Amino acid sequence: MYLDHFHFVERPFSLTPDTGYYYNNFSCQEAMNVILVALESGEGIIKITGEVGTGKTMMCRKLLNDLPDEMVTVYLPNPLMEPQQLYRAVAQELGLDAVADISVADLLNRLNVRLINLAASGRQVVVCVDEAQSMPVETLEALRLLSNVETEKRKLLQIILFGQPELNQRLAGKDLRQLRQRIGFSYTLKPLTFDGFQGYLCHRLHVAGYGGGELFTNGAQRQLYRAARGIPRLVNILAHKSLMAAYGRGATRIGRRQVKQAIADTDDVSCSTRQWSVIVFGAVVVLLSCYFGIKTAHYFFG
Repeated sequence: MYLDHFHFVERPFSLTPDTGYYYNNFSCQEAMNVILVALESGEGIIKITGEVGTGKTMMCRKLLNDLPDEMVTVYLPNPLMEPQQLYRAVAQELGLDAVADISVADLLNRLNVRLINLAASGRQVVVCVDEAQSMPVETLEALRLLSNVETEKRKLLQIILFGQPELNQRLAGKDLRQLRQRIGFSYTLKPLTFDGFQGYLCHRLHVAGYGGGELFTNGAQRQLYRAARGIPRLVNILAHKSLMAAYGRGATRIGRRQVKQAIADTDDVSCSTRQWSVIVFGAVVVLLSCYFGIKTAHYFFG
Protein backbone atom coordinates (compact mmCIF):
# COMPACT_ATOMS: atom_id res chain seq x y z
CA MET A 1 0.00 0.00 0.00
CA TYR A 2 1.63 3.30 1.07
CA LEU A 3 4.58 1.83 3.03
CA ASP A 4 7.20 2.26 0.31
CA HIS A 5 5.76 5.60 -0.75
CA PHE A 6 6.34 7.14 2.70
CA HIS A 7 9.35 4.94 3.58
CA PHE A 8 7.65 3.11 6.46
CA VAL A 9 8.77 -0.26 7.78
CA GLU A 10 5.19 -1.02 8.90
CA ARG A 11 1.84 0.72 9.17
CA PRO A 12 2.15 3.45 11.82
CA PHE A 13 -1.53 3.76 12.68
CA SER A 14 -2.78 0.20 13.03
CA LEU A 15 -5.73 -0.29 15.41
CA THR A 16 -4.14 -3.38 16.97
CA PRO A 17 -2.91 -2.45 20.49
CA ASP A 18 0.80 -3.07 19.81
CA THR A 19 2.77 -2.14 22.94
CA GLY A 20 5.74 -1.25 20.76
CA TYR A 21 3.77 1.88 19.87
CA TYR A 22 2.81 2.71 23.45
CA TYR A 23 3.01 6.48 23.95
CA ASN A 24 3.43 7.63 27.52
CA ASN A 25 1.46 10.87 27.48
CA PHE A 26 0.74 12.78 30.71
CA SER A 27 -2.59 11.09 31.45
CA CYS A 28 -1.20 7.61 30.78
CA GLN A 29 1.77 8.31 33.04
CA GLU A 30 -0.53 9.46 35.85
CA ALA A 31 -2.70 6.36 35.45
CA MET A 32 0.33 4.07 35.47
CA ASN A 33 1.65 5.80 38.58
CA VAL A 34 -1.66 5.21 40.33
CA ILE A 35 -1.53 1.52 39.42
CA LEU A 36 2.07 1.05 40.58
CA VAL A 37 1.46 2.85 43.88
CA ALA A 38 -1.65 0.73 44.46
CA LEU A 39 0.19 -2.50 43.71
CA GLU A 40 3.02 -1.46 46.01
CA SER A 41 0.57 -0.84 48.86
CA GLY A 42 -1.05 -4.23 48.32
CA GLU A 43 -4.50 -3.00 49.32
CA GLY A 44 -7.79 -2.57 47.51
CA ILE A 45 -9.11 -2.98 43.99
CA ILE A 46 -7.85 -0.57 41.30
CA LYS A 47 -10.18 0.99 38.70
CA ILE A 48 -9.04 2.66 35.46
CA THR A 49 -11.78 4.14 33.30
CA GLY A 50 -11.78 6.08 30.05
CA GLU A 51 -13.86 6.78 26.98
CA VAL A 52 -13.84 4.36 24.06
CA GLY A 53 -10.50 4.54 22.24
CA THR A 54 -8.46 6.32 24.93
CA GLY A 55 -5.98 3.45 25.26
CA LYS A 56 -7.14 1.26 28.16
CA THR A 57 -6.36 -2.05 26.46
CA MET A 58 -2.97 -0.79 25.31
CA MET A 59 -2.17 0.30 28.88
CA CYS A 60 -3.34 -3.04 30.26
CA ARG A 61 -1.05 -4.97 27.92
CA LYS A 62 1.85 -2.62 28.55
CA LEU A 63 1.42 -3.17 32.29
CA LEU A 64 1.35 -6.95 31.87
CA ASN A 65 4.57 -6.78 29.85
CA ASP A 66 6.41 -4.51 32.27
CA LEU A 67 5.50 -5.89 35.70
CA PRO A 68 8.45 -7.54 37.46
CA ASP A 69 8.88 -11.32 37.47
CA GLU A 70 7.82 -11.67 41.10
CA MET A 71 4.32 -10.62 40.06
CA VAL A 72 2.13 -13.37 38.62
CA THR A 73 -0.34 -11.85 36.17
CA VAL A 74 -3.78 -13.05 35.12
CA TYR A 75 -5.29 -11.37 32.04
CA LEU A 76 -9.06 -11.62 31.47
CA PRO A 77 -9.81 -10.00 28.08
CA ASN A 78 -13.34 -11.43 27.87
CA PRO A 79 -15.54 -10.24 30.74
CA LEU A 80 -18.67 -12.05 29.52
CA MET A 81 -18.41 -15.07 31.79
CA GLU A 82 -20.30 -16.67 34.65
CA PRO A 83 -18.78 -16.78 38.17
CA GLN A 84 -17.68 -20.41 37.79
CA GLN A 85 -16.03 -19.59 34.45
CA LEU A 86 -14.21 -16.72 36.15
CA TYR A 87 -12.81 -18.96 38.87
CA ARG A 88 -11.71 -21.54 36.32
CA ALA A 89 -10.06 -18.93 34.12
CA VAL A 90 -8.08 -17.56 37.08
CA ALA A 91 -7.15 -21.08 38.22
CA GLN A 92 -5.85 -22.04 34.78
CA GLU A 93 -3.86 -18.81 34.48
CA LEU A 94 -2.27 -19.66 37.84
CA GLY A 95 -1.19 -23.07 36.57
CA LEU A 96 -3.89 -25.27 38.11
CA ASP A 97 -4.82 -28.19 35.87
CA ALA A 98 -7.93 -30.38 35.72
CA VAL A 99 -10.34 -27.75 37.05
CA ALA A 100 -13.09 -28.23 34.47
CA ASP A 101 -15.21 -30.78 36.32
CA ILE A 102 -14.71 -29.99 40.00
CA SER A 103 -17.25 -28.17 42.18
CA VAL A 104 -17.03 -24.44 42.88
CA ALA A 105 -16.21 -25.14 46.54
CA ASP A 106 -13.29 -27.43 45.62
CA LEU A 107 -12.14 -24.98 42.95
CA LEU A 108 -12.06 -22.09 45.44
CA ASN A 109 -10.21 -24.25 47.94
CA ARG A 110 -7.55 -25.12 45.36
CA LEU A 111 -7.29 -21.47 44.36
CA ASN A 112 -6.83 -20.47 47.99
CA VAL A 113 -4.04 -23.00 48.50
CA ARG A 114 -2.35 -21.89 45.27
CA LEU A 115 -2.47 -18.22 46.30
CA ILE A 116 -1.05 -19.00 49.73
CA ASN A 117 1.81 -20.97 48.19
CA LEU A 118 2.59 -18.17 45.75
CA ALA A 119 2.59 -15.61 48.56
CA ALA A 120 4.91 -17.83 50.63
CA SER A 121 7.38 -17.85 47.76
CA GLY A 122 7.29 -14.05 47.52
CA ARG A 123 5.02 -13.88 44.46
CA GLN A 124 2.23 -11.32 44.12
CA VAL A 125 -0.84 -12.13 41.98
CA VAL A 126 -2.38 -9.38 39.84
CA VAL A 127 -5.63 -9.93 37.91
CA CYS A 128 -6.33 -7.50 35.03
CA VAL A 129 -9.91 -7.37 33.74
CA ASP A 130 -10.40 -5.61 30.41
CA GLU A 131 -13.80 -4.18 29.34
CA ALA A 132 -15.00 -4.60 32.93
CA GLN A 133 -18.16 -2.57 32.26
CA SER A 134 -19.55 -5.60 30.39
CA MET A 135 -19.02 -8.11 33.21
CA PRO A 136 -22.29 -9.50 34.67
CA VAL A 137 -23.22 -8.37 38.18
CA GLU A 138 -22.88 -11.91 39.55
CA THR A 139 -19.37 -12.21 38.10
CA LEU A 140 -18.31 -8.83 39.49
CA GLU A 141 -19.52 -10.01 42.88
CA ALA A 142 -17.55 -13.25 42.44
CA LEU A 143 -14.51 -11.12 41.65
CA ARG A 144 -15.01 -9.23 44.92
CA LEU A 145 -15.21 -12.49 46.86
CA LEU A 146 -12.00 -13.61 45.18
CA SER A 147 -10.30 -10.41 46.34
CA ASN A 148 -11.16 -11.31 49.94
CA VAL A 149 -8.54 -14.06 49.98
CA GLU A 150 -5.90 -12.77 52.36
CA THR A 151 -3.61 -13.48 55.28
CA GLU A 152 -3.47 -11.42 58.45
CA LYS A 153 -0.84 -9.23 56.82
CA ARG A 154 -1.79 -8.80 53.17
CA LYS A 155 -4.09 -9.53 50.25
CA LEU A 156 -3.10 -12.58 48.25
CA LEU A 157 -4.55 -11.21 45.04
CA GLN A 158 -5.03 -7.74 43.59
CA ILE A 159 -7.48 -6.76 40.88
CA ILE A 160 -7.29 -4.01 38.26
CA LEU A 161 -10.53 -3.15 36.44
CA PHE A 162 -10.20 -1.43 33.05
CA GLY A 163 -13.50 -0.14 31.72
CA GLN A 164 -15.53 2.52 29.96
CA PRO A 165 -17.37 5.24 31.98
CA GLU A 166 -20.39 2.92 32.13
CA LEU A 167 -18.44 0.94 34.72
CA ASN A 168 -18.84 3.86 37.14
CA GLN A 169 -22.59 3.87 36.55
CA ARG A 170 -22.82 0.15 37.26
CA LEU A 171 -20.73 0.39 40.39
CA ALA A 172 -23.01 3.17 41.67
CA GLY A 173 -25.84 0.63 41.93
CA LYS A 174 -26.89 -0.73 45.29
CA ASP A 175 -26.17 -4.35 44.32
CA LEU A 176 -22.45 -3.60 43.83
CA ARG A 177 -21.87 -1.30 46.81
CA GLN A 178 -19.60 -3.86 48.51
CA LEU A 179 -17.35 -3.99 45.46
CA ARG A 180 -17.42 -0.20 45.19
CA GLN A 181 -16.21 0.18 48.78
CA ARG A 182 -13.22 -2.05 48.04
CA ILE A 183 -11.91 0.17 45.25
CA GLY A 184 -8.94 1.83 46.90
CA PHE A 185 -7.46 3.58 43.85
CA SER A 186 -9.01 4.90 40.64
CA TYR A 187 -8.12 7.09 37.69
CA THR A 188 -9.91 8.36 34.57
CA LEU A 189 -7.88 8.46 31.35
CA LYS A 190 -8.23 11.75 29.48
CA PRO A 191 -8.06 12.45 25.73
CA LEU A 192 -4.79 13.78 24.33
CA THR A 193 -4.05 17.47 24.56
CA PHE A 194 -2.93 19.09 21.30
CA ASP A 195 0.71 18.91 22.43
CA GLY A 196 0.19 15.28 23.43
CA PHE A 197 -1.44 14.58 20.07
CA GLN A 198 1.55 16.04 18.21
CA GLY A 199 3.92 13.91 20.28
CA TYR A 200 1.73 10.85 19.67
CA LEU A 201 1.74 11.44 15.92
CA CYS A 202 5.53 11.85 15.75
CA HIS A 203 6.11 8.86 18.03
CA ARG A 204 4.08 6.45 15.90
CA LEU A 205 5.65 7.70 12.67
CA HIS A 206 9.13 7.28 14.16
CA VAL A 207 8.44 3.75 15.44
CA ALA A 208 7.11 2.82 11.99
CA GLY A 209 10.45 3.82 10.48
CA TYR A 210 9.70 7.28 9.11
CA GLY A 211 12.80 9.46 9.03
CA GLY A 212 11.80 12.37 6.83
CA GLY A 213 10.58 15.89 7.58
CA GLU A 214 7.21 16.91 8.93
CA LEU A 215 4.73 14.62 7.21
CA PHE A 216 1.47 16.28 8.33
CA THR A 217 1.20 20.02 7.74
CA ASN A 218 0.30 22.21 10.72
CA GLY A 219 -3.17 22.84 9.30
CA ALA A 220 -3.70 19.12 8.74
CA GLN A 221 -2.65 18.36 12.31
CA ARG A 222 -5.09 20.87 13.78
CA GLN A 223 -7.92 19.63 11.62
CA LEU A 224 -7.17 16.00 12.48
CA TYR A 225 -6.92 16.72 16.21
CA ARG A 226 -10.21 18.63 16.25
CA ALA A 227 -12.02 15.87 14.38
CA ALA A 228 -10.56 13.07 16.55
CA ARG A 229 -11.29 14.98 19.78
CA GLY A 230 -7.93 13.83 21.13
CA ILE A 231 -8.97 10.16 21.16
CA PRO A 232 -6.01 7.97 20.07
CA ARG A 233 -8.11 5.38 18.23
CA LEU A 234 -9.78 8.07 16.11
CA VAL A 235 -6.39 9.68 15.50
CA ASN A 236 -5.16 6.33 14.15
CA ILE A 237 -8.19 5.89 11.90
CA LEU A 238 -8.02 9.41 10.46
CA ALA A 239 -4.23 9.43 10.08
CA HIS A 240 -4.31 6.07 8.25
CA LYS A 241 -7.02 7.24 5.87
CA SER A 242 -5.20 10.52 5.29
CA LEU A 243 -2.06 8.61 4.31
CA MET A 244 -4.11 6.52 1.90
CA ALA A 245 -5.63 9.64 0.35
CA ALA A 246 -2.20 11.25 -0.07
CA TYR A 247 -0.78 8.05 -1.57
CA GLY A 248 -3.66 7.89 -4.04
CA ARG A 249 -2.77 11.35 -5.31
CA GLY A 250 0.98 10.76 -5.26
CA ALA A 251 1.45 13.44 -2.57
CA THR A 252 4.40 13.24 -0.21
CA ARG A 253 2.83 15.35 2.55
CA ILE A 254 -0.58 15.24 4.17
CA GLY A 255 -2.52 18.47 4.02
CA ARG A 256 -6.00 19.59 5.00
CA ARG A 257 -7.52 18.14 1.82
CA GLN A 258 -6.45 14.58 2.70
CA VAL A 259 -7.61 14.95 6.31
CA LYS A 260 -10.95 16.31 5.09
CA GLN A 261 -11.37 13.22 2.89
CA ALA A 262 -10.58 10.97 5.88
CA ILE A 263 -13.12 12.81 8.05
CA ALA A 264 -15.84 12.45 5.42
CA ASP A 265 -15.25 8.68 5.36
CA THR A 266 -15.34 8.16 9.15
CA ASP A 267 -18.66 7.82 10.96
CA ASP A 268 -17.67 8.83 14.47
CA VAL A 269 -16.18 12.13 13.37
CA SER A 270 -18.40 13.08 10.42
CA CYS A 271 -21.18 14.14 12.80
CA SER A 272 -18.93 16.55 14.68
CA THR A 273 -17.61 17.86 11.37
CA ARG A 274 -21.14 18.61 10.20
CA GLN A 275 -21.71 20.46 13.48
CA TRP A 276 -18.66 22.63 12.76
CA SER A 277 -20.00 23.28 9.26
CA VAL A 278 -23.33 24.38 10.70
CA ILE A 279 -21.56 26.69 13.17
CA VAL A 280 -19.44 28.25 10.41
CA PHE A 281 -22.46 28.62 8.11
CA GLY A 282 -24.46 30.21 10.93
CA ALA A 283 -21.66 32.64 11.67
CA VAL A 284 -21.49 33.64 7.99
CA VAL A 285 -25.27 34.22 7.92
CA VAL A 286 -25.08 36.42 11.02
CA LEU A 287 -22.20 38.46 9.60
CA LEU A 288 -23.97 38.93 6.28
CA SER A 289 -27.18 39.90 8.05
CA CYS A 290 -25.31 42.50 10.07
CA TYR A 291 -23.57 43.80 6.98
CA PHE A 292 -26.72 44.16 4.89
CA GLY A 293 -28.60 45.54 7.89
CA ILE A 294 -26.07 48.33 8.19
CA LYS A 295 -26.19 49.00 4.44
CA THR A 296 -30.00 49.15 4.52
CA ALA A 297 -30.05 51.54 7.47
CA HIS A 298 -27.52 53.75 5.71
CA TYR A 299 -29.69 53.76 2.59
CA PHE A 300 -32.85 54.88 4.41
CA PHE A 301 -31.35 57.26 6.97
CA GLY A 302 -28.41 58.55 5.10
